[in-house]
Amino acid sequence: MKRTGFRVLLVITLILTLASCAKRGTPDGGPEDTDPPQYVRARPENFTTNFKSNEIRIYFDEYIKMNDPQRQIIISPPMDPRPEITPLGTASKSIRIRINDTLQPNTTYTINFGRSITDNNEGNPLDFFTYAFSTGPYIDSLTVTGNVSDALLKAPDPFISVMLYEVDSTYTDSVIYNRTPRYITNTLDSATTFQLNNLKEGTYQLVGMRDVNNNYLFDAGTDKVAFADKYINIPTDSVFDLSLFREIAPFRFLRPQQKAQQHLIMGYEGLVIPDSLQINMISPAPGAFESRLTKEPEKDTLHFWYKPATERDTIKFVAQMRVYSDTLITRLKEMKSDSLQFSFEPKSPINFDQDLRILPTIPLASTNDSLIRITDKDTLPVVFSAVYDEWRNEYKMSFDKQEDQAYTITALPGAFTDFFGKKNDTISTRIRTQSFADYGNLSLILQGVQNFPVIIQLTDEKGKVQAERYSSGGTTADFRNLKPGKYLLRLIYDSNENRIWDTGSFLQRRQPEKVVYFPDVLDVRANWDVSQPFNVR
Repeated sequence: MKRTGFRVLLVITLILTLASCAKRGTPDGGPEDTDPPQYVRARPENFTTNFKSNEIRIYFDEYIKMNDPQRQIIISPPMDPRPEITPLGTASKSIRIRINDTLQPNTTYTINFGRSITDNNEGNPLDFFTYAFSTGPYIDSLTVTGNVSDALLKAPDPFISVMLYEVDSTYTDSVIYNRTPRYITNTLDSATTFQLNNLKEGTYQLVGMRDVNNNYLFDAGTDKVAFADKYINIPTDSVFDLSLFREIAPFRFLRPQQKAQQHLIMGYEGLVIPDSLQINMISPAPGAFESRLTKEPEKDTLHFWYKPATERDTIKFVAQMRVYSDTLITRLKEMKSDSLQFSFEPKSPINFDQDLRILPTIPLASTNDSLIRITDKDTLPVVFSAVYDEWRNEYKMSFDKQEDQAYTITALPGAFTDFFGKKNDTISTRIRTQSFADYGNLSLILQGVQNFPVIIQLTDEKGKVQAERYSSGGTTADFRNLKPGKYLLRLIYDSNENRIWDTGSFLQRRQPEKVVYFPDVLDVRANWDVSQPFNVR
């Protein structure tokens, strides 16, 4: 019995010991791999001169994969067609580059991989690895550096191309529209600085571009552009600042479309000037027709109503604005007519300095203010003034507002008559105001303003204007009754005194109006009064 008990005790002890050892020895996977892949060698070697190969192989110390190569990999000067670069999906320890373009003589080429090369397991990027070679006897080694900003927004878009165009006998002012650059680099996703490497001595035009189509050409309808005011001579020690802006495209109408019976919509490009825009009917006879034109809010779209209806299957008219003229033709089909309806902006609550806007679905021919009334929560009448904006198709009502108040707006039948002679039924809405304590007040003290006038704007974090003040010389600006939230603050130098920010033009060599941002985000809180210095210098 004693011997059996000893054996049992020995077995239990061994089991516990083994279990303990197994627990202590259980691997936890080891430290996380944070090292990027490393370049080992290339064939031909990096920085080869008198390059004559049509294939390049680059080797690494571990399996790699390519991340977003179309955006990340920048080849300078650009090759057309672009070389084939593999692997794009399958992991490998090497990259193969097959060149399909005829290379220029005595030229240094660089292939900047950005952050596209990552290890296969953890995705650690090998930052900005560059392969360079020259078809001549030496590698060009000059550089140009600088910064990219957005002319209007606080931060520029990602992936900004920065280009150099050689100023030689073939250079023209339209070079960015029809010729690929001599050199190119990219700011990638989060950087605002750039560096162009392996450059040849010479005179160049420096350009930045948000190249949406990735074709190395400037497309005014989609791209943003920036340019240095003067040609740059390389070598140079200067650091260049580029300010991106979107050009205003030349005005033109797009193809009209029928929206409803006797109602067309017309998209357009460029800047529309209401006072100089005319649309005249050609067919049917113009004397038999009346028309009305309105603009859709925040869209490059115009609405065109006409009367009477026509039995023709097409109508033709001429659109003119300053030097622009075009003949437009629209096919018609049987459709339902628009019905006269109304909406109200803003929705409740309304701010103390806001106007109430009544928005009809059809332009108005007349209004009768005597059939419209505003009453407060005690049903007492409130005095108002109103104006109808024909271009924006809105009836705007202004009145004094008290805090913690409710207002009822009623338009009786016949208050509004639309373009086709229809009158409204009774329409009504109810809006309220909040307490003054529900809002914040911001007083700005401007410092270092170089010249007046200036526009001071509060925007949301996407750049949409929430409030605006204009100063012809005063150094204070008050923003009262602001909704609590985060705001960006900017100052615009209104150099042509037209009270709006003006963009630039590459062909006219005109830079956009200068914008200065307050460096921090302003956090406006309810029932707070803040005095904020803004040194724009």
